[in-house]
Amino acid sequence: MNARPDKVQFLSQVPPNLRGALWILGGVVLFSVMSVFIKYLGPSLGSSTIAFFRALFGFMVILPFALSMGLTGIKTDRPVLHIFRGLLGTSAMICGIYAVTHLALADAIALSFTRPLFLIVLAVLFLGEVVRVRRWAATAVGFVGVLIMIRPGGDIDVATWIALLGAMLVAATFVTVKKLSATERPSLMMFYFGIISISVTLVPALLDWHEPTSTELMMLAGAGIFGVTGQLCVVRGLKVGEATAVAPFDYARIIFAAAIGYWFFGEVPDIWTGVGAVVIIAASLYIAHREARRKKLEDLNNVAQLSEDWSKPA
Repeated sequence: MNARPDKVQFLSQVPPNLRGALWILGGVVLFSVMSVFIKYLGPSLGSSTIAFFRALFGFMVILPFALSMGLTGIKTDRPVLHIFRGLLGTSAMICGIYAVTHLALADAIALSFTRPLFLIVLAVLFLGEVVRVRRWAATAVGFVGVLIMIRPGGDIDVATWIALLGAMLVAATFVTVKKLSATERPSLMMFYFGIISISVTLVPALLDWHEPTSTELMMLAGAGIFGVTGQLCVVRGLKVGEATAVAPFDYARIIFAAAIGYWFFGEVPDIWTGVGAVVIIAASLYIAHREARRKKLEDLNNVAQLSEDWSKPA
């Protein structure tokens, strides 16, 4: 029998963008649960211990896939770039954990969404991309949103600067991933990142070791598993649907963060957090829209050029 199960037939009839959006929202839920665990564990365990266990349990999720590739499958010709990417990504993870622990959840998540703004600058410096006036203007507007949120003028919390540093490191990680993706498979990149992140976080975790209880250990395992699974959901969502259609659903994380912060930790975001977050999101969405439009025009030009080449007489 060649008939597929009803469930598979039903999923195949769902529009790709809707399927992609549902994958993204699934990732949002998983990331939100992970944030609750990290926020709860932060005061007792510290950022370094959480980062180590986050890396360890996350690596355990992807280890079976890595083992299935065999020794030849994990061979790489770009070890230095893998190490650099691992250092950047691990540093970003530590900054994110520290920010979630020491800031209101809504503030920490909103500041993490400044990564597309940093990415524009880094893409120009390291990828040689040409950015025109509109995207530069949107980037400037996004950073205005950051200023609205942090309201410089008095003492700015150190955690705020660390959150922004984490966003910049995520953008830098994306640049290295883009370079690696030209030759390396995603599973291979995740394998090496897991090894490097465990190695990097082990030393500070031992220096500031806090013995987790059995309950805390279960929550650490949950944070690692939910974090990796959430990443896979986002990747799947972006693969199934169009980026400009499904990516905006990732910003639902701010809504979840505000609700979770209120119900679990008694955090009430002020009006400026909301205004700044809206400005950051609007600027990021505009940048994503311009990027998608630019890529579509490039694809059309490539098709036109190919058609022209084929039409030329031999």
